[in-house]
Amino acid sequence: MNNLNKALEYFAFISVELFILFMGISAAVALALMYIPQEKLKGWISRRGIFGNFLGALVGALTPFCACSTIPMTLGLLNAGSPFGPVMSFVIASPILNPIILTMVATLLGLKAAVIYAVVTLTASIIFGLVLDKAGFGAHVRNVRINNCCGDKKEEIPATFGGKLKIAFGSAWGDFKKVSIYLFVGVGIGAVIYGYLPQELIVQWAGPDNPLAIPVAALVGIPLYIRAETAIPIGMALAEKGMSLGAVMALIIGGAGMAIPEMSMLASIFKKRLVAAIVVVIFSTAILAGLTFNTII
Repeated sequence: MNNLNKALEYFAFISVELFILFMGISAAVALALMYIPQEKLKGWISRRGIFGNFLGALVGALTPFCACSTIPMTLGLLNAGSPFGPVMSFVIASPILNPIILTMVATLLGLKAAVIYAVVTLTASIIFGLVLDKAGFGAHVRNVRINNCCGDKKEEIPATFGGKLKIAFGSAWGDFKKVSIYLFVGVGIGAVIYGYLPQELIVQWAGPDNPLAIPVAALVGIPLYIRAETAIPIGMALAEKGMSLGAVMALIIGGAGMAIPEMSMLASIFKKRLVAAIVVVIFSTAILAGLTFNTII
């Protein structure tokens, strides 16, 4: 009964906390994007050189990874002649570096963890974007046209701040409904881990002394079909039980960036070799982040 109480308390507290965080950050991002025209965002990504990669990664951080945003925008940028490197930095950063992930990491694992996560994923997005460009992977883009799955009708942005705020929270609520099942499944699994899984077992298999914990955690995220909203509460519960923070970060990055649905989206516009290269990039980023966390923290 004591373990059950712990699990239920964990589930209730983390569910409420993540709901508030998700709604607040999603609404804030949606509100900010209303003041930044999409053409300006595309203009940032169209700059050449490493500064273009930096801006591409920043825009990717603000753009949720989905078929209705990232995929059409990526194809549109490439068809418009935007540099391949910055576009790749945008694609890499979009699933693994966004305000929701950063805020969840900061709240649940600490501000220092969020800063390290942001620095590592941003740096990796910039560097790997440059590497993919120099390696000639720009030749592996499919000649396809993506229809606007969200419809051609664009919602008119109100002139008043109150109107923008209403739309922003409406958008956040819509996004929450889409990911709520993943979030609550993650919290539920985390609650079971927190309440029942022996701490000694986690320390033995995924503690700081196990050198294989980080790559294994990165790989675990792929077949589980998890999202960051699912991985973070699971990772936090595992961290409470003794899993190294490096392995937790590898799990989050692997789950957010290499899940099968995300790779299927990319396969619709990229050839197999480029999709495989992106998988290697995300996996390398997960390991790099894990090693960095275990070294610093």
